[in-house]
Amino acid sequence: MRKLPPAHRLRWMRALLLALPLLSLPILYAVLGAARSSPPGRPPQQQQRRRPPPRLAYLITGAGPGDGPRIRRLLRALYHPWNCYLVGVAGEDDRADLEAFVRGQEAPRRYGNVRVADAGEWGAVSRRGPTELAATLHAAAVLLREFEGWSWFINLSASDYPLMPQDDILHIFSYIPRDLNFIDHTSNIGWKEYQRARPIIVDPALQVPNKTEVITTKEKRSLPSAFKIFVGSSWVVLSRSFLEFCLLGWDNLPRTLLMYFTNFLSSSEGYFHTVICNSEYYQNTTINSDLRFMAWDNPPRTHPVNLTTEHFDSMANSGAPFAHSFTNDSPVLDMIDTKLLGRATDRFTPGGWCLGSSVGGKDPCTFIGRSFVLRPTKGSAKLEELLLKLLEHDNFRPKQCK
Repeated sequence: MRKLPPAHRLRWMRALLLALPLLSLPILYAVLGAARSSPPGRPPQQQQRRRPPPRLAYLITGAGPGDGPRIRRLLRALYHPWNCYLVGVAGEDDRADLEAFVRGQEAPRRYGNVRVADAGEWGAVSRRGPTELAATLHAAAVLLREFEGWSWFINLSASDYPLMPQDDILHIFSYIPRDLNFIDHTSNIGWKEYQRARPIIVDPALQVPNKTEVITTKEKRSLPSAFKIFVGSSWVVLSRSFLEFCLLGWDNLPRTLLMYFTNFLSSSEGYFHTVICNSEYYQNTTINSDLRFMAWDNPPRTHPVNLTTEHFDSMANSGAPFAHSFTNDSPVLDMIDTKLLGRATDRFTPGGWCLGSSVGGKDPCTFIGRSFVLRPTKGSAKLEELLLKLLEHDNFRPKQCK
């Protein structure tokens, strides 16, 4: 287990988290960097008074029929009793398979933190239409209603995979302000102006089941003048506060932009980005990264390349907690399980919540301990290095909503 700062420094850092304005985040991380290299020595009584780690709320979606086995493997790699999970798949067979899987696992059954969306809650989604965005907002609302106390929302698909145990992510996220939003974004929309912003579209999935191909009309529209369009990755790590702003909308901006983005191709690659960068409340909470490892063709195409064993070293050294995208049962997933997650086939990724022994090939997660106990690996240092880099003076403010 990596050495942690002494108690008096932890108390000081917690005070800084509450007292420092967002403008001082680089200073805060400089303090954190100094503290993590300090010698340990916290009395047990002071350890017990530490603030619990943040909870992560995951949305895991399937792109089509047959994704059930992939999501089952992803859930095993991603599961932690401290987090909460909502799974959305369109196929009835996949839904029934995943519900049976969740019921058959002791930890999810005990903690009740994995929910498979019902048939009426999750239907056909158009990848290029607003129904994907509507499904994401619906999922966020369900997570807010059914699970208390989570701090960040993370969306993943069946073709994604974690690159480190949840203990590592929770450990490092314990030291950062919980109003930060990790969202890749830019106002330089380039070719997307004519191919996404100007076309007028109809998403048939809004009214006709199993119709997911977007229809584009001949008419075009002009760009808005009331707000500035931002686009970026559809993969996000968003704060609970920002999602409540989007869903509850005490400011009318989220509703106005939601109506605009119903006529925007691939609206999930622009809605959250435009809301957050046009909001005076949240534009300074952005970190311009989606925390995903991806590899692209040169010149880049619309979608990243599928990751293989050739990308393993780059993934392992990136510090990114997640990677996109993988083909079904790619051999590189076995390498990630063995070398990065310490996970055996058909088992959960072990963590501080697993009290059993792994001697003789036994499953350490057979015996379940306290859900908030973390046992981070050395991989957590790579995530910390990535966040420190993102918060450097040249990376943080200059890349916010530009």
